[in-house]
This record gives sequence, C-alpha cells and structure tokens, in this order.
Amino acid sequence: MTTIGLISDTHGYLDDKVYKYFDECDEIWHAGDFGTLEVADKLAAFKPLKGVYGNIDGKDIRLVYPEHLRFKCEDVDVWMTHIGGYPDKYSPKVKAEIYKDPPKIFIAGHSHILKVIFDKKIGTLHLNPGAAGKQGWHKMRSLLKFCISGEKIHTLEVIELGIR
Repeated sequence: MTTIGLISDTHGYLDDKVYKYFDECDEIWHAGDFGTLEVADKLAAFKPLKGVYGNIDGKDIRLVYPEHLRFKCEDVDVWMTHIGGYPDKYSPKVKAEIYKDPPKIFIAGHSHILKVIFDKKIGTLHLNPGAAGKQGWHKMRSLLKFCISGEKIHTLEVIELGIR
C-alpha cells in the first residue's frame, strides 16, 4: 500500500499543517504552481516528491519538474499535469491523448477548485486537490490524501487547511 499526499497551487506558501497531514504519507505529489523552488525543496526534503510545473512557475522550477508526468504507482497508471481540465472539459493539450490512452488517475491543478470526479466514459478518476496556498480566489485551502493498493484506489480524504 502506498499513501499519497496530493497538493497543488501553493504559490510560494507552504502551511506547516501540511507536514502534520502528510506525515504518514509515503509520497507527496504536487500538481503545479509551486511558486518557488524553496517550496518544492521543503516538500522533497520531507517526503519523496513528484511534481509538475504550473503556469506561474519560473524557469528554475521548469528545469526540475516537467509539464506532464505519467508514471505508475503500484499497478495504477497516473498522469499529472497542471492545466488539464476535467471530465467533459479536458484541456486541448491533453484531450486527444486522454481519450486515446486513458490513465487510471488523472491529476490536475490550476482551477483552485477541489474536485474528485470519476469519468465513466474512459474509466478514469480525476483528482484536483484545490489550492493549498494563499494566492487566488478560493476561500478554503485544501489537500487530498489517498491510498493505492495494487490496482485499488481507496481511503480518499479531503483535508481543509483553513480559510485563505
């Protein structure tokens, strides 16, 4: 079993509560808009980190993290990108590929809207953890935490960090 802490849109701010909520996680996945390389480095020093760059991230972050990251976690195919859209409204950059070769989990950030949607058309679980930072129009800062055991995705938890 692998426990994942999913975070996005920190915009240069890392709440100390993230360490508490992700303490028992095996890995942290960041869906872009780190804001600063310092945020990425702090997360990577805490737990193994996978991440993608977001639209506000500078060259320093883009040299370390890709725009798209497709990988396996246990037996689950995962695709993470910052601007990916969501079921029936996927971004033009990913739309053709996601319908041609759908992952089991598709992760996006960018919208600052926490979403967990199962796309029945392609059998994909879409996850957007919302925004953990203080920049943006969202009211509640949020994270997701979940487990993967073999092919099974389970124990999904929404974590509210507090008002922006």
